Amino acid sequence: MELRFNHKNTKVKQLADYIQRAISLNELKPGDKLPSINTISRHYKISRDTVFKAFNELKSRDLIESIHGKNYYVSYQMKNVLLILDEYTPFKDVLYNTLVSKLPMNYKIDLWFHQYNEHLFNNIVQESYGMYNKYLIMNYSNDMLAESLSKIDPNKLLLLDFGKFDKAGLSYVCQDFDQGLYDALNEAKEDFKKYKKIVFLFDKRHKHPQSSKEYFIKFCFDNNYEFEIIDSFTPKTPVIEGTLYIIIKQTDVVEVIKRSKIDNLKVGKQFGIIAYNNNPFYEVIENGIAPISIDWEEMANLAAGFVINGKQVSQYLPTKIIKRNSY
Repeated sequence: MELRFNHKNTKVKQLADYIQRAISLNELKPGDKLPSINTISRHYKISRDTVFKAFNELKSRDLIESIHGKNYYVSYQMKNVLLILDEYTPFKDVLYNTLVSKLPMNYKIDLWFHQYNEHLFNNIVQESYGMYNKYLIMNYSNDMLAESLSKIDPNKLLLLDFGKFDKAGLSYVCQDFDQGLYDALNEAKEDFKKYKKIVFLFDKRHKHPQSSKEYFIKFCFDNNYEFEIIDSFTPKTPVIEGTLYIIIKQTDVVEVIKRSKIDNLKVGKQFGIIAYNNNPFYEVIENGIAPISIDWEEMANLAAGFVINGKQVSQYLPTKIIKRNSY
């Protein structure tokens, strides 16, 4: 074990966090015996009391166990985590896989998708009461907290993604679909000047918060851009040269690209595309499709910290445009 102490946190916390990282990376596995208090004390030239307090902190996190207060072991006890997401998309894969990689082996994740079905959502939540150590949940609405969540211990609940409602007393890692969108577009507005028009391709039936349209319109008015919001893009819809398309649905990204080939227009040259939410395949198609997105890995990192530490988190992740060749 190698650890260099600094002055940012107490030695107790730094030692506890270091051992926790070793457990998370499976360098220390369930059942492994930890070095003795005396051994760690001598190795790091710290007091036995510091080591003892760090071990107690790890015990409070349910990461280690002790036998007669002498020998300490990585806990075998299985921790159950409920993860409820809205619907499957590749960037939810990033969220899930990153979360799994950050949790120790004795954490088991049960994954459900509610598909924006309120009845299904409430059934999953209600049947889970008391069964899980932590609850990581994407609410089915951005505007109202589901009543069924009120019966979950707030110390065990983390809200993900959606959350344009009062979250006092709750932990959350959310994205701002309104001002966050405006700010992201505003940062890139100099790149948009080569386009005559901006089209927001956003089906009014889509579950993405409709309030994003208001902030898109505000951005266009504030910067004197000609704009249009359209519900759908069919195979017969032409791609218009000199237009920047901001697209919510991944299937619409595909349709626009397919149509552009029929119209002999090159993405990033004669028209532009910005897709909502980063996706691994956006890096490779058409020399790179620019996404407007939060960092889904960062959401997973913060969620993993909440699961392991139980420390309350209240954070909106910044929305950014990742510059690529599509605009």
